[in-house]
Amino acid sequence: FHDSHGFTGPTAAVPLGRAAGRVGAPSAVRLAAAVRGGDQEAEWKRIADKVFEKDNRPVILYDGVCNLCNGGVNFMLDWDKKAPNGNFRFAALQSETGRALLRRGGREADDISSIVLATKDGRTFLKSDAILRISGGMWRRTPLLPLAPASTAARFLVPKFVRDTVYDGVANNRYNFFGKSDECRLDGGEQFQERFVADPE
Repeated sequence: FHDSHGFTGPTAAVPLGRAAGRVGAPSAVRLAAAVRGGDQEAEWKRIADKVFEKDNRPVILYDGVCNLCNGGVNFMLDWDKKAPNGNFRFAALQSETGRALLRRGGREADDISSIVLATKDGRTFLKSDAILRISGGMWRRTPLLPLAPASTAARFLVPKFVRDTVYDGVANNRYNFFGKSDECRLDGGEQFQERFVADPE
């Protein structure tokens, strides 16, 4: 994905390992699969650990080609203004960082069905839980602070299955309702570059 700040998020799969030696065909297939799986797991763990190596802020994973999602990121950049760099960082679900954090949270690397909130301590929040936790954190040090208790209360007063049903209704139709784009477009200038997690080199 690409945005107006020049951020890019490669979506190529992580490198796969190669099995060595000469073995029978069925054994070779199983061995190659095991090696590939081990290499992939080590790679996504390396990427996920690096995300929080020098920065404790949670990361919001969003659909980089969804117009609704990109609009939500722009809204947060306007309102999440905890000095000096906001409460949250961002990465597209389709980026290598996004895919690694999805795997860390026990999800498939190509699962873009839900917004995700990933924290340094290894927790992963999805769907309405992610939305409400983001809302509660975003209001700090903003004019919207009085709304924070409402976000917290909703997590306990509204059953999760009800919240997630509403979330799924919007998420499953987000392209139909709001459209999609080939590129991730975000408002603002280079002032927001620090808010986006770059993919590892």
